[in-house]
Formats: sequence, C-alpha cells, structure tokens
Amino acid sequence: MNDPSAPDVPLEISPTVAAAMLRDIDPAERLLLDCRTPEEHATARIDGAILLPMQELPGRIGELSPWAERTIIVHCHHGVRSLRVVHWLRERGFPHATSMVGGIDAWSAEIDPTIPVY
Repeated sequence: MNDPSAPDVPLEISPTVAAAMLRDIDPAERLLLDCRTPEEHATARIDGAILLPMQELPGRIGELSPWAERTIIVHCHHGVRSLRVVHWLRERGFPHATSMVGGIDAWSAEIDPTIPVY
C-alpha cells in the first residue's frame, strides 16, 4: 500500500530497483540512508550509503532537511527497521522516502555478492 501523500512513491522497493535508482538518479537528488548501527555498518556497507542509525533519527532529523523533497532509499539488515524509518520519515514530511526490501542481505544476494552477509 502506498502513502497517499506520495502516490507515485512505493513504500518498498526491491534491491534491483534501488540499484537502478542509485545508478540513474543524480546523486544530488537521492540519498541512500543506512539506518543500522555503527557496528553493523562496519561489518557490511553499500558504497555511498550515509549512516544514520534509527535510534538517532529523532535527534538528527535536521540533517535530512535538504532531502525532504528528494529521493531517500532507506536500508537496514533485513528491511524491517528501514520500513519503520520510512513510515516515520513520511509522517514528518519526507514523501519520497522508500525502504529497500530485504535490506543489505538482499542487496548482497541480488546486487553485490562481495558485501558480507552477517
């Protein structure tokens, strides 16, 4: 189900769609947001992802202000936290936030097998 405030932006996208978006959208117009912990990020990460742990979002939301009307692709380990973050962001005026289904594990399986699975 899509958020009515952003009817053309799905709540979730596959790693394949995320990879295409990262390739095709100007980096100035999109953000890959990693909402995992610093320890998880140190273990495995997608090049170009910005780490902003889910638990730090309320205190750091201002850092995302420039992205309010731009594409934000959120990922975590399996896709559960990132979906929660996307709901939270959309409630706060980020209608173009979307979650990557399956998280970094799915990214490793479908896009880049050099990224460790943990």
